[in-house]
Amino acid sequence: MVNKDMNGFPVKKCSAFQFFKKRVRRWIKNPMVSVDKHQSPSLKYTGPSVVHIPPGEPDFEPSMCQTCLGDHSFQRGVLHHEKESCSWETQSGSEVKEPCNQANILTKPDPRNFWTSDESAFMKQRRMGLNDFIQKIANNSYACKHPEVQSILKISQPQEPEFMNANPSPPPSPSQQINLGPSSNPHAKPSDFHFLKVIGKGSFGKVLLARHKAEEAFYAVKVLQKKAILKKKEEKHIMSERNVLLKNVKHPFLVGLHFSFQTADKLYFVLDYINGGELFYHLQRERCFLEPRARFYAAEIASALGYLHSLNIVYRDLKPENILLDSQGHIVLTDFGLCKENIEHNGTTSTFCGTPEYLAPEVLHKQPYDRTVDWWCLGAVLYEMLYGLPPFYSRNTAEMYDNILNKPLQLKPNITNSARHLLEGLLQKDRTKRLGAKDDFMEIKSHVFFSLINWDDLINKKITPPFNPNVSGPSDLRHFDPEFTEEPVPSSIGKSPDSILITASVKEAAEAFLGFSYAPPMDSLL
Repeated sequence: MVNKDMNGFPVKKCSAFQFFKKRVRRWIKNPMVSVDKHQSPSLKYTGPSVVHIPPGEPDFEPSMCQTCLGDHSFQRGVLHHEKESCSWETQSGSEVKEPCNQANILTKPDPRNFWTSDESAFMKQRRMGLNDFIQKIANNSYACKHPEVQSILKISQPQEPEFMNANPSPPPSPSQQINLGPSSNPHAKPSDFHFLKVIGKGSFGKVLLARHKAEEAFYAVKVLQKKAILKKKEEKHIMSERNVLLKNVKHPFLVGLHFSFQTADKLYFVLDYINGGELFYHLQRERCFLEPRARFYAAEIASALGYLHSLNIVYRDLKPENILLDSQGHIVLTDFGLCKENIEHNGTTSTFCGTPEYLAPEVLHKQPYDRTVDWWCLGAVLYEMLYGLPPFYSRNTAEMYDNILNKPLQLKPNITNSARHLLEGLLQKDRTKRLGAKDDFMEIKSHVFFSLINWDDLINKKITPPFNPNVSGPSDLRHFDPEFTEEPVPSSIGKSPDSILITASVKEAAEAFLGFSYAPPMDSLL
């Protein structure tokens, strides 16, 4: 959707775009300000930013329309239960406001103008430069974090009151309670740990490097806010993630849960600490992998997926960001929030979820799908390891979805015939003909591409990984994003339950996660 002014210049209909434009126009009118429309290409930041809505700006909508803002960076987002929508589309029951008349704004006389009406070409060039400048600001959250830009555009960083020193506000009462039995580890508490560094962030909380005070052991502790989980009605998925973690204790390529516990307002997963970095991190640095290295990683990933399938669990969110390397270079699969339990060999589910680049055609068609979605994702990850991008990737999401559904798979000639045959089998659009549709993991395991793999040695970690992260110890954080590790550790994370104001709604929220706490049986510690 575009709106054309009197000179025919297209102005995009996006409230966020108009908000930025209005702010910068006011700024540029200041005679003390000069603007260079060319920004440094080295500025890059992928973290979140929040736009503060000042009084007197009723036409601003906080959710930016990525479609309207144009060029997109290569970002991956998780889809779950939600339809994609655009901020300029009319919502039911909402008031439609007329956008600013760009022609009036751009042609209104200003006493500080030093040019004549005959210089329309110069004016048009100035407008185009300003549009480019605003689009770069809107698409570059690193620039939005700059103090001067924040001051001019009134942008503020997101506040996390639940992680601040003050007591968090009580979570809302859940609309549906989950009762999975009493807590089995009532004695564990946050004050048992020294929380050292933030090593990851997600929708509901953070992952921190922590050292247990008594054991002197290092763990990755995933801390989730009950308030955020209940607000999005995701308690079932959190409990499902906990259940899947409990079943992972015997597989070498799945992250292990040591124990879990909860306070009045937070959930704590105490997990294996893995510091070799995400596969995505290493792919970004090296662009692609040689075939032997890709084969090794694909074999360990397939082994982990096959184990989950044997437990009637479909993973559904395989991507390089969820694949970690341990300190020796072996694969560790993590993040089980989108797992689906109780899917038998011929069973199906139909929830629309996953990550756009890796969605299987049947998921996009919103048809029932089975565990073969994981083999499609394995094919997409293997393709990315060999070529550097997902198989049907496009910066335009709608075009990418169309590619997944309709575009034939294109393979460049720089891979072996066995790799080509495996990719063609895994990325088969018809799930009934996809490799793994009949005998699941056994079909992948027996494929000629993996003929060099001794699967017994693989599962026992007797095969030397093709790459060693060379970490010096638990404190070596070189493979973690500095965006996380440079962030201060919130002091409230280490507080024990007695420091939290207990209210009726807090108690009700705690009841929504009954059975979350877990302690290993005594015989497993011997």
